[in-house]
Amino acid sequence: MVLYAGQGDARRSMSLLWRPAGGGPDRPGPKPGLTVDAIVDAAIAVADEHGMAALSMRAVGERLGRTAMALYTYVPNKAELVDLMYDKALGRLPVDYPLERGWRPALEAWAADVRAFYLRHPWVLQVSQARPVLGPHEFAALEVLLRVLRGTGLERSVLRGVAGAVTQFVRGAAGVVADVRQAARATGVSDEEWWFARSPLLEEFGGGFGERFPLSTWIGEVDPPAADDCTPYLERDADWNFEVGLRVLLDGIEAAVARSVG
Repeated sequence: MVLYAGQGDARRSMSLLWRPAGGGPDRPGPKPGLTVDAIVDAAIAVADEHGMAALSMRAVGERLGRTAMALYTYVPNKAELVDLMYDKALGRLPVDYPLERGWRPALEAWAADVRAFYLRHPWVLQVSQARPVLGPHEFAALEVLLRVLRGTGLERSVLRGVAGAVTQFVRGAAGVVADVRQAARATGVSDEEWWFARSPLLEEFGGGFGERFPLSTWIGEVDPPAADDCTPYLERDADWNFEVGLRVLLDGIEAAVARSVG
């Protein structure tokens, strides 16, 4: 399920995204029982608990003890609501990474925090990056990353590519874990059960699988480090891939920095 931002009325969406803190100017008459912020918070809670497939104006209204129609005075439709949810959720990311120890430790901390954020709110991964929301928290999150990367001293054109690379790496790495967790919930079959049922069949039906696909067999013989907790195998594998991949990516950035000053 992929959602594209900016599907509602442009002017209405942008006015809601950039409304003043506290929800905007007071309405005339009695104090309203609802606010945009309350609706967005309830929508985020629905998506966190049940996924984007369960998100509807009716579901949000029920969470607030209201009808769906009561919400439309504040948020015109689901398209605008998704934009608001996405941007407000990004506001929960950390906003500062000290650079006293250099850009690399700061970027490592940023990557870990952003990956953890995606796993707390996996529905965010379903909002396509093809069209940005263009909200204040989205820009603030970008500013945080760019402040860290600017510490590398790389020129602007290179930094733009680096920012895209690290963002997509972290997003993709989080997506793998989110998919692993969703697969177990949706099918009722754990990672271990799934692999245990199929791995032996590769040799049985694969006609000398190891000889036909020697490199796939070779790379598959390396297990991720054992975990102290009960993290499923595929999730441990994804965690390991993230750590190794991030280290190599940062090594590449360091090499680019060294070339720029050499």
